[in-house]
Amino acid sequence: MSGPKYLSVREHLRRRVSALPEHTLLPPEPVLCEEYGVSRITLRRAVDGLVADGHLVREQGRGTYVTRPAIRHEYRESFVHRIAGWSSVMTEQGAQVGTTVLTQRIVPVQPPVATELGLEPATDVVELVRLRSVDGAPNHVAHSFLPAATYPLAAEADLSQGSLYEFLRREYSADLAHARIVVDVGTAAPDEADLLRVVAGSPLLVVRTTVRDSAGHPLVHSFSRLRPDVSQVEFEVSVSGR
Repeated sequence: MSGPKYLSVREHLRRRVSALPEHTLLPPEPVLCEEYGVSRITLRRAVDGLVADGHLVREQGRGTYVTRPAIRHEYRESFVHRIAGWSSVMTEQGAQVGTTVLTQRIVPVQPPVATELGLEPATDVVELVRLRSVDGAPNHVAHSFLPAATYPLAAEADLSQGSLYEFLRREYSADLAHARIVVDVGTAAPDEADLLRVVAGSPLLVVRTTVRDSAGHPLVHSFSRLRPDVSQVEFEVSVSGR
């Protein structure tokens, strides 16, 4: 894997310990240093990150052993009763949600997004890219696209707080009635890896969502690229009988 050596070691160790039973002792430092071909300083830096994330625990006189993070940031979104959005769901669970707006601009729509939103080629859309965090730890990068002619305020509003869906309801009385979700797996590009604090090439969970109104017209298309080690996406489905 590309990137600093300690990050490569940390990512390999993270995958390794995730497959081990809790309370399993790691081999001694000299053994791990020889195994990974790194210095003790590099190994300790890698282990420090896993200790900070709650995957490992150091205990004087015992060594370093496997544990499980006390809090796993689970994104449990239900589309049965409402379309709330990530920010609202996580806040309701008591998590401290953070948002850094990376991109907020009007651009010509790209073909894949045009298809999802039912737009003609080169139609202007608002492109919004945000880094989302939970309790101070990066969780995912969210890319959202909205028709600029329909939602011009989205290009200028302060979207570093709260939910995009709530903004659309508040400012435009948007009828967010249906959502189509596609989940697949991608890999972290170097710039994403830096933002999410993972090694370039690490697997990411990709969730693509197109939200429509009651008449079936597409309103928003988004895709989020999440760290799978700290994220879980849950969908609830019901049949109304109608």
